[in-house]
Amino acid sequence: MKASRFIVLGVVVAASLGLAACDKTVRGVGQDIRDTGQAVEQQVN
Repeated sequence: MKASRFIVLGVVVAASLGLAACDKTVRGVGQDIRDTGQAVEQQVN
């Protein structure tokens, strides 16, 4: 019984860390795209 609780806890922790890392990656890509668009706008103007 206790072993299954530790397994479930491990899976939940791993999933949480994975989702947190994914969130930061998506935000980083969004910021890079925004910065690139601003740089292109400045060169055009």
